[in-house]
Amino acid sequence: MSEHWNEDLIPVEQAKTLDGLFNQRVRRSPDAVAYTSFDRETKRWEDFTWRQMAAAIGRWQRAMAAENLHEGERVGVILRNCPEWVAFDIAALGMGLVTVPLYTDDRPDNIAYILDDAAIRLLLVQDAGRWKKLAPVTVECEALQRVLLLDSSKEAKRFARNDERVMRVSDWLPEQDAEPRQRDGDGQALASIVYTSGTTGRPKGVMLSHRNMMTVAHGGLTAIDCYKQDVFLSFLPLSHTLERSGGYYLPMLAGARVAFSRSVAQLANDLTEIRPSVMIAVPRIFERVHGRLLGQLEKQSPLARYLFDLTITVGWRRFERQQGRAGWSPKLLLWPWLDSLVASKVREKLGGRLRVAISGGAALSPEISRVFLGLGVPIVQGYGLTETSPVISVNRLKDNLPQGVGKPLRGVTVRVGEDDELLVKTPGMMLGYWNNHAATAEIIDAEGWLHTGDQARLQDGHIIITGRLKDILVLSNGEKIPPGDMEVAITLDPLFEQVLVVGEGRPYLSALVVLDPTRWVDYLKAKGLDPEDTRLLHDKKILRDMQKRIGALLSNFPGYAKIRRVTLLLEPWTIEAGLVTPTLKLKRARILERHAAEVGAMYADGAT
Repeated sequence: MSEHWNEDLIPVEQAKTLDGLFNQRVRRSPDAVAYTSFDRETKRWEDFTWRQMAAAIGRWQRAMAAENLHEGERVGVILRNCPEWVAFDIAALGMGLVTVPLYTDDRPDNIAYILDDAAIRLLLVQDAGRWKKLAPVTVECEALQRVLLLDSSKEAKRFARNDERVMRVSDWLPEQDAEPRQRDGDGQALASIVYTSGTTGRPKGVMLSHRNMMTVAHGGLTAIDCYKQDVFLSFLPLSHTLERSGGYYLPMLAGARVAFSRSVAQLANDLTEIRPSVMIAVPRIFERVHGRLLGQLEKQSPLARYLFDLTITVGWRRFERQQGRAGWSPKLLLWPWLDSLVASKVREKLGGRLRVAISGGAALSPEISRVFLGLGVPIVQGYGLTETSPVISVNRLKDNLPQGVGKPLRGVTVRVGEDDELLVKTPGMMLGYWNNHAATAEIIDAEGWLHTGDQARLQDGHIIITGRLKDILVLSNGEKIPPGDMEVAITLDPLFEQVLVVGEGRPYLSALVVLDPTRWVDYLKAKGLDPEDTRLLHDKKILRDMQKRIGALLSNFPGYAKIRRVTLLLEPWTIEAGLVTPTLKLKRARILERHAAEVGAMYADGAT
């Protein structure tokens, strides 16, 4: 690391609260760039300094004060990541209000449930289009007194004219800038209610204090260094606690800059334009990049494919040697050549400046880790739950065990309990579930241990997740199988977009597989078959071929991990259909219900 990189960390004790943290940062570096955002009208990237953000927050607070909101009341936000998200959040927290973040693509009925459950008084919405879908389901939400639309379109104006609750932000905010409020707040006070997008039942409201999120963000800084010169690319939604603690409050503690990505679809362009040094993502993002790399390789010569594989092999050996787990090998002499020929070109597509990429939110397949680490992309996996604000552990750059999720953060204690369940005590431990004492008592025991529901083992202090208690499939012969790792391995093939392994109470394992439509067409054309013929989804020869393809992907798994039957589908499982959570986790029970007939058919001919 060059001498030009320096730290400027704000101590948690000095900040006290999240709004206190913001005020401290403004004092320390008023003219440094805090945020970079793309202006859709001017089609240009725009910078905002900490001083400019402070003036905007003061305006938001003056407008909020006019709404007669009282300390402890809840305000909701449904926005893409942008400077206004930050302004709204810090303004609300500085007035003692509680922020409830909502996913922009969540289903209207789910959002209505949260608005009602949290008794949200004021709601900030991205645009008129989203409000149009929400308006009919919020009629019953009695607490909701003000709806703010961020866009200034004619449709937004029409909504404001026809509904006294609705106003455009441009009409609601005072014109003059103002100083943000300075207060001596209580760090233990409730700062946010984050609704977990549960894979079963209604979402539960996780109550997090200022100190919960701030101490976890600070713990992250003790695990992975962060500098004033760092640039974070923010594209995981801020309603996701990993992005909130790690990609928003953590850079504020460190004085780093955050650039808001335009969208996941434009991520490839944003990476090369922003050239981030830090990136936080979920495995799906790395899987997509990996899929694209494989797709490009398929079209290249056998020599190009050989060189790519050789780069990964040599790069992986180099990584293992750097970690102290492998000795020197003559192959390593090839690295400078392979790096300039292959690896550096891939890193350039990620901006060419990436110092660390953090993966969390779900398991990252060791195979994908190996590819990126082999290409010299410093990727570390972390682990946590919304209930723990959220980070519990993360791999360190110099102590990186890709098959694990790292060592616990500073101040976090873990142990393995009954049924190999991982138990945790952490300063990030939630205050409890909103209005749900029974659920709180279920997850936090009398001794104060939080039960994660994940099975794990500890290896030299590293946590290795081995399965999920609830997701374990028990076959009719009593064999217990965690399907998650198998599903991750199968989706490594770009042809397979989504996978659900089935087998609870059955004699063998089967899989429901959603295909990538473009690659399915290519596959059929290569075989001289008609892509328009949907009967081919049930063709016995093709199904056998798919089974073989899946078998190859699972070749390193234990003997029990054999998929005996496959159902091919073209319609993806979506959030709108209620089959996937906003954090892209599959809702097993819902999917099984939707495809009950197909699952039945896979077991119709008895045991194999």
